[in-house]
Amino acid sequence: MASHRRPKNPSRARVTVLTATAAAAVALTSQAAHADPKPTKSEVKAEVDKLYHEAEVANEHYNEAKQKQEKLEKQVGALQDKVARGQQELNTLRAGLGSLAAAQYRSGGIDPSVQLFLASDPDSFLDQASALDQLSAKQTESLTKIQSKQRTLAQERKEAQDKLNDLADVRKTLGAKKKQQQGKLAEAQKVLNTLTAAERQQMRDDEARASNAASDKVRASRGTGDRVELGKEAPASARGAAALQAASSRIGMPYQARATGPGAFDCSGLTQWAYHQAGVEITRTTYTQINQGTRIAQSQLKPGDLVFFNGNTHVGLYAGGGNVLHAPYPGAFVRYESMSTIGSIVGAVRI
Repeated sequence: MASHRRPKNPSRARVTVLTATAAAAVALTSQAAHADPKPTKSEVKAEVDKLYHEAEVANEHYNEAKQKQEKLEKQVGALQDKVARGQQELNTLRAGLGSLAAAQYRSGGIDPSVQLFLASDPDSFLDQASALDQLSAKQTESLTKIQSKQRTLAQERKEAQDKLNDLADVRKTLGAKKKQQQGKLAEAQKVLNTLTAAERQQMRDDEARASNAASDKVRASRGTGDRVELGKEAPASARGAAALQAASSRIGMPYQARATGPGAFDCSGLTQWAYHQAGVEITRTTYTQINQGTRIAQSQLKPGDLVFFNGNTHVGLYAGGGNVLHAPYPGAFVRYESMSTIGSIVGAVRI
């Protein structure tokens, strides 16, 4: 007998698989159509510049904390020495009090009226009693000194402990700022890696051309070799001229966070090093350097003056012609650059 069963339909499982595959294809096509385009070179540069600025902010905060750490370490050392000397003085006072007590015991461990009754020579006893009174007065004086020294020593110990606590806090800040700075640099490198090798090289070439253009404006026609002669603008002082001349000898040295030369620098490390070569000691960070010397207006700038940028997170030496000599940021080198390309000027000082 012939079978009248209807032919089988495709399995539901097969239909489901085909449907899911089609949906996935549509989704992928849609995602591709709406994917963010690759950032342009100018967009990458803007993002990298922003990250480098944030890294420099963290670096200057690190330098500030490092300077505070060094100051606290000196203070703690001095206080600990002072406490040690105070303890030695206290020990000496206590030993002296012990000697007085022993002398008092030898002079009279018996009631004075009994001593007078037993004394063969009353005059001799009266002399001894007078000496005993003197010993008692010395004891009282020694006790007063000991009590005063104990109070002073306790205060000095507390002061030393407070400084140690401050030092521990500063060390925590150092670690946090260093980690923050390194994170920003790593993020900047990640952004740079979105460019091709040729695009990254083009960015470096653009920066080199900008640096050379600024150098050409600063160099006088007689400038030769590594020694850069000042142009027509006269420096405000001999030390400013000497600092700028010293910094010009470092052109081409790499930027390196927390470096103070002579082979690498961060921005405030370069200015501190340059003025040290000129025989002038200035502090370590942009936050403190801006409070040194004499504040001047931008219109008063002379070669060798310090110029501060971007919320006082960057500093360079004015070189004339609207340019500064500075250590720019990670991956760059000490160079001349137009102030107009660095950012907003927040102040200037003449050392």
